[in-house]
Amino acid sequence: MHIGVIGGGAWGTALAQVAAGAGPVTLWAREDDVVTAISRDHANPLFLPGIALSPAIRATASLGALADCDALLVVAPAQHVRAVLAEAPVDDTPLILCAKGIEAGTKLLVGEVAAEVAPEAPIAVLSGPTFAHEVARGQPTAVTLACRDRAVAARLADRLAGPAFRPYLSDDVVGAEIGGAVKNVLAIACGVVEGAGLGQNARAALIARGFAEMTRFGLARGARAETLTGLSGLGDLVLTCSSTSSRNFALGVGIGQGQSASTLLAGKRSVAEGAFTAAVLQAAAHDAGVEMPVVDAVCALLGGAPVGEVIGALLARPLRAEN
Repeated sequence: MHIGVIGGGAWGTALAQVAAGAGPVTLWAREDDVVTAISRDHANPLFLPGIALSPAIRATASLGALADCDALLVVAPAQHVRAVLAEAPVDDTPLILCAKGIEAGTKLLVGEVAAEVAPEAPIAVLSGPTFAHEVARGQPTAVTLACRDRAVAARLADRLAGPAFRPYLSDDVVGAEIGGAVKNVLAIACGVVEGAGLGQNARAALIARGFAEMTRFGLARGARAETLTGLSGLGDLVLTCSSTSSRNFALGVGIGQGQSASTLLAGKRSVAEGAFTAAVLQAAAHDAGVEMPVVDAVCALLGGAPVGEVIGALLARPLRAEN
């Protein structure tokens, strides 16, 4: 099975490295210097420095070069998935969605966007606790691979699985997507706790209460609770909320130290998806009648509200039962 990868950032390159262990891979990147480096040097120093890439990965700047692929890993940022898929040669080629977010304006999950743009294509979602540099180095990683068509899911899992890369199958596409989208926003909040020096107790409490918010929103959107407690939900949440290897956590650390979100985001080539998802998630939660105070706090911080004021408001909320 010939795998195509749409997106030459760190995560797209890492997934190309995984897929290259069992067959040919064509990776599309927007940046000419990334295409040149992968093709000539078998490396991506811009987004994934220090990793020697498989020569089975062929890089291209033409989406048309993906026409012969048997499945496409879609690793473009969530806000660009619609535009990229509209140009890509998809037809009925299975799409494995690896972006984590909610589309601004429509409030659609990435899978819902893909279904609109490519209605004939089987849709799968790959999500879980995955730092790209660890995946690319072949360190042990487990992910959720969600697809409503079990036969398609099994074929994709067989193709992507490797000695250190283990997909677990699910048919809860919505649950897998919601975990990945919401955890990015919560990771910003945990980074703020770290940057402001509020301690480990506060971060643990924030992860737990953030997970409660994720669960409420997920159930309201049709996810299953067991998916949210799995790799694509709780697993990814714990990883992303605990290390500056997470771009979202690192953004939060900077905000907690007193820097503005606009300054921290300016000029970055890698995307902190949570910064773009937060306001969309807040609006979608409001539409669903779901209370998400941690998400509301992140939106306030991204808008420039003082850290102390936002934290004080969270801690002053009325006491309630834990649920």
